Amino acid sequence: MTLEPRHLEHLLREHAPRVLGAVIRKFRDFGASEDAVQEALLAAALQWPREGVPDDPRAWLIQVASRRITDHVRAEAARRHREELVVSLVPPELQLVLALDSDEVAGRDAALVLLFMCCHPALSTASAIALTLRAVGGLTTAEIAKAFLVPEATMAQRISRAKQSIKSSGVPFQKPTPEESAQRLGTVLHVLYLIFNEGYTATSGPELHRTDLSGEAIRLTRMLHTLLPEDGEVAGLLALMLLTDARRKARTGPEGELIPLDVQDRSLWDAGMIAEGIALISATLSKGSLGMYQVQAAIAAVHDEAARAEDTDWPQVQALYEVLMRLSDNPMVALNHAIATAMVRGPEVGLALLKELDAEGRLEGSHRLDAVRAHLLERAGRHEAAAVHYRKAAERTTSLPERNYLLTQAARLSEAGT
Repeated sequence: MTLEPRHLEHLLREHAPRVLGAVIRKFRDFGASEDAVQEALLAAALQWPREGVPDDPRAWLIQVASRRITDHVRAEAARRHREELVVSLVPPELQLVLALDSDEVAGRDAALVLLFMCCHPALSTASAIALTLRAVGGLTTAEIAKAFLVPEATMAQRISRAKQSIKSSGVPFQKPTPEESAQRLGTVLHVLYLIFNEGYTATSGPELHRTDLSGEAIRLTRMLHTLLPEDGEVAGLLALMLLTDARRKARTGPEGELIPLDVQDRSLWDAGMIAEGIALISATLSKGSLGMYQVQAAIAAVHDEAARAEDTDWPQVQALYEVLMRLSDNPMVALNHAIATAMVRGPEVGLALLKELDAEGRLEGSHRLDAVRAHLLERAGRHEAAAVHYRKAAERTTSLPERNYLLTQAARLSEAGT
């Protein structure tokens, strides 16, 4: 049977993270394992169309990658005459063909284990995100670089430094203990949250969405929720992602232009995702637990439950943001609280809250602060000042859809004033 290229690519992409996770957990060397898995994937791409897909593709890839590492270690040992290198990198019992871990035989998804491994305590959040997308998401270095609009060489250096940081930290790159997993859970959730946000509203580039990133974040969070069904914040994060992503099709027009929430065609929202998200957040809030992802999901649910923009329960949104401000010191939360307050108490009250953010200085230079100020100035009838801030926000954003939207708003107000 002929194996079509697209089917082969899907098959290899599906197995790559699990294979990498298995090899890393055995050899404790991210760089060597990643190189070996890439060689195994290349071998599969060449051999499987000609010889057919093996009965157990994952076991085949693990076996080939393991042999590559073993061959590499032996070559290094011969060249350097240092038997201790072989001992440190590959214990003798692991120079044989690797067997699948017992938990993998039972069907446990290794991607989650690898996700916790990538959120290593020696790494910065940016490095953990890059490593997660590379090892768990199966994205190439070029794809990750494109997502964050940096040169491929820069992203390659970031990933390389991350590997070196792990190696020099003294903390093994291995499956964390239950205690270590519990300690890393907050970091794991934060990394997934940031990956989703970058996919849902790309900070740079010509497209508003990067569905490969947002979709991968939802997939991994869904897996995490399956593993930890009683954890309120895991459920809250999944609900937040679903309730937010449900609006994706309505956020852009035919030419990719940004459409703000209050004028979206809500018939385009995904009712199934909304129902699932509301069920998740309702169940977790009924247990009495409360965390920042749960509160954000509750806010998203209030928006999604409104049949029309004017039906939005803004007093409830304002109250939820006040709860969120007690849980998080993030200035973006304060910015959103100012918007909600303006919808309840009027734009001038919201503008007064923005002055407090100005005094703090934490959002200095942020295009979002200028965009919100422009929106509230427009609602207050101060159109000339609003146009100025719409243009200022447009100058500061690196997202082309956002820039075009902001410039359009500024032009609309300028024309209305002439």
